[in-house]
Amino acid sequence: MGADGAGAMDCRNEIGKPFVLLICGTLVYYHCAYGNSSLVSLVADVFIVLLCSLAILGMLFRQMKISVPVDPLEWQISQDTANGIAACMANTIGAAESVLRVAATGHDKKLFFRVAVILYLLSALGRLASGATVAYTGLCLFCIYILFQSSQSINTCPPQFLRRRDSTVGVQDTL
Repeated sequence: MGADGAGAMDCRNEIGKPFVLLICGTLVYYHCAYGNSSLVSLVADVFIVLLCSLAILGMLFRQMKISVPVDPLEWQISQDTANGIAACMANTIGAAESVLRVAATGHDKKLFFRVAVILYLLSALGRLASGATVAYTGLCLFCIYILFQSSQSINTCPPQFLRRRDSTVGVQDTL
């Protein structure tokens, strides 16, 4: 595949991420809100399903005499990815702590009132809806935001994936 094929895959991956997040979030929300289960129960259920699925696949592959190499190194994320995730979390927490510290000093009255109003609204929202509902709503809004951001990258996709094929063009012309 050439550079155009790789660019098209990037565009497809960017569009698919919000949908995968939304599906996973919907399952978590359903499990926690409607199943009246905790997040710990959800994690345990996921690991039970994964363990049983892998055990069944392993027995099936052994029965069919298919050797599947299991390399745990392939399941790990790279050091750069782990550092990026940790840095993102640290920056987010640090920024929130910094805003709260500045607001608490009272030097910036406009910031203080903004923070106080937002915290009051979050408190009222927490009394009206469960934590799972608030988190799921936030996830949905985040997915919509990602979709809008990635919609700009759709325009940069290679044109062969965006235009319709002309039905008069023969097989020899496309090759």
